[in-house]
Amino acid sequence: MHSSDARILRGAAIPSGLAGLAAVAAAVPLAGAKGALGAALGTVVVLAFFSISVLAVGYAARISPQMMFAAAIFSYLGKVVAMLALVAVLDGVTLWNTAAFAWSVIALTLVWVVAEARATMKIKTLSLDPAGAPGVTRDRSP
Repeated sequence: MHSSDARILRGAAIPSGLAGLAAVAAAVPLAGAKGALGAALGTVVVLAFFSISVLAVGYAARISPQMMFAAAIFSYLGKVVAMLALVAVLDGVTLWNTAAFAWSVIALTLVWVVAEARATMKIKTLSLDPAGAPGVTRDRSP
């Protein structure tokens, strides 16, 4: 994993994890233990889904910019399909509060996206390497 990818992952995962703890704490008085469990599961789902995306895009970026774009698109589509499957499989589950699960997923997704955008802007990595372009030479004078 490239160091900038690790910083982006930390920059998004830490605020999202803290927001997840807040969601669990808020769910206890609103929906009891089942609400806390729903919010905790929502936190795990968001952290897992988005972490996998960052890792996939970071890995693909080492291969080529085209692969990076493909990894971003397919990881997004994969998340949508996985979430639809998860909702379909867990329809009618009474073990946890599904409303707390749903609201925590929505809130934490928003937190992750904002935190990831902020972390990406702070890093300021080059998207193109001018030294690697054909025909470009660097002045190596001291």
